[in-house]
Amino acid sequence: MPPPPSLSRRALLGSALGLGAYGLSGCAGLTERVSSTSRGSRDTLTFQTYGTDVEGNIYDVLARRFEEQNRGVTVDVTVVPFAEASTGIDAGLVSGTAPDIFRVDYPTMGVYASTGQLLDLEDSLDELAGDSSKAFMDAVTDRGRVFGIPQHVDTSALVYRPDVLRDAGITSVPDRPEDAWSWEEFAQVAATLRDAAPAGSSAFAVNWQALGAFRWLNFLFQAGGHVYDEDRTRSLLTSASATRALDFTKSFFDEGLVPQTSSTKAATYPDALFTSGSLAMLYAGNFLLPSFADTIKDRFEYAVTYLPRDRRRASELGGNALVATKGATNPELASEFLTFMAAPAQMKDFCEASVLLPTRDSLLSQELDFAVAADLMPVYADQVTTIEPRDVADVTTATFAEVNLSLANELETCFLSGRGTADTLQALAEQVDESAYLNRQDAS
Repeated sequence: MPPPPSLSRRALLGSALGLGAYGLSGCAGLTERVSSTSRGSRDTLTFQTYGTDVEGNIYDVLARRFEEQNRGVTVDVTVVPFAEASTGIDAGLVSGTAPDIFRVDYPTMGVYASTGQLLDLEDSLDELAGDSSKAFMDAVTDRGRVFGIPQHVDTSALVYRPDVLRDAGITSVPDRPEDAWSWEEFAQVAATLRDAAPAGSSAFAVNWQALGAFRWLNFLFQAGGHVYDEDRTRSLLTSASATRALDFTKSFFDEGLVPQTSSTKAATYPDALFTSGSLAMLYAGNFLLPSFADTIKDRFEYAVTYLPRDRRRASELGGNALVATKGATNPELASEFLTFMAAPAQMKDFCEASVLLPTRDSLLSQELDFAVAADLMPVYADQVTTIEPRDVADVTTATFAEVNLSLANELETCFLSGRGTADTLQALAEQVDESAYLNRQDAS
């Protein structure tokens, strides 16, 4: 017997279509408490996004550009904190007040696409699909239909302080992808830095806090493992590869290589530790480079190298899509706006200003004029090439948002409370198997 699906956010959204047809009178209280979203009108698009000030500003610039090309049309851009974005969207979808357009990260997109909440973009993105890798288009596709534009991608690389490494006697850092440190070499470097670190400092930290728990999968993929089998109906998290990945990452805490406050459920992000000078290295996404430039200024030098490798190189699919809600007042206008945002000119301007990587092959092959840290971006651009379609499939299932929460909970218990690798992976596998049951339901 398959395990019963749990009552979840996915179940709530799945019921929202039916609730909307009855006016949602029973959900009015919920809407008033947590949702400030609103639908547009015939000539007005409402657009909710999150992100840095730079991202908010460039979205506003592009919205005004769309208005100039479409006289009489207004695009209302609302920027909300990342932590509040999904809550507002979920409540807006349940109440029928969701914005026409919203920004969503790839691991969360599956829950909206699979529950019928998004506008099917049909064939309007054929040109984009011809200029983007299969992996990026797969991230916005559900059961063969495209529900969003993969606007940009970001990923992780290893940011480090050359001065701290030199002082510890580490004089060689990989400057070519083929020379990326192996896990064993990286562990030796980290131990050397730990032994040389002054009190209150650590060798490195990993960016897997909060909704970033899925970045642990970088280690799983590097070890040759995967979350699901190829048809995503069964967990593979008790495999030898998963055991190797968890043993390796657990050793970061057991051997004092990372701060104990940097686990998957930490309340703060470790980039603040790096900018304050108390870390020698940091697994960091390229979206942090503008804030590094602004915060670090010339206090110390920093550079970037490739993520350590094991059986293969791997990096996460970070970044965001833009989607339209199925209930948009003017779906044709919403579709036109998404097509406009996916055009080369808009994608290039957005990525250069925000220091993010485009998803169009024609732009990835160009030398873009990034606002800051242009010298560091080639390493990130190379890391993106290590993302494989099966990696993307693992993190864009309809149920991955719940798997991501399970990762944060179970890894925290393993890293900080002493639970063993086998017990942790078994607990994770049982929860992933439950989600796989729902994946099978969707596929049937």
